[in-house]
Amino acid sequence: MYPVITISREFGSGGRDVGEKVAEMLNIPFYDGAIIQGVAEESGYTAEYISDRAEVTAGVEQWFSGAMFPISYMSNPQDQIFALQSKIVLECARKGPCVIVGRCADYVLEKADIDALNVFIHADKESRKQRVLSRSDDVPENVEKYLEKRDKGRKAYYRYYTDKKWGNYHNYQLNLDSGYLGVDFCAQIIVDTVKRREGK
Repeated sequence: MYPVITISREFGSGGRDVGEKVAEMLNIPFYDGAIIQGVAEESGYTAEYISDRAEVTAGVEQWFSGAMFPISYMSNPQDQIFALQSKIVLECARKGPCVIVGRCADYVLEKADIDALNVFIHADKESRKQRVLSRSDDVPENVEKYLEKRDKGRKAYYRYYTDKKWGNYHNYQLNLDSGYLGVDFCAQIIVDTVKRREGK
């Protein structure tokens, strides 16, 4: 039985591509946009609204003794979204082995005591810049500033909801440089790690 695999990533590092390849190679489900859609269906917010706020911290702390307050009591939309997102992450993980990208999944699963292989994908700025430029025509003129802004948002979001430092190697079992290794090799390393761990 494979563990759940969580992928955290710098913006533009190709972490989502790595996650998709890992899921394909292990023949297990892949969750990313599906989580956003699930939150949208349960909350009434549009998928676009949720996606836009995926890296924005809320204004009011909604945690007590490591447990989330009931969603209905939350006044801040961002906290409602995070709570629903976490609920869906847990539902996905409890179905069996899968790959989950982002959504503070490593922390959510840790709090629920669910076994997971947590991976952080990063890359040099030039590799990330070229990936972003090749994927979208709607990129600000200063791409480097754009990368910094997106990563700053992810860092703040992760810190707010987990009280941990995003990208800190202590939070992950694997830290992989996709700029140096390439997406395919990163995926292979993850798959090999999982199979060796399971003795397969």
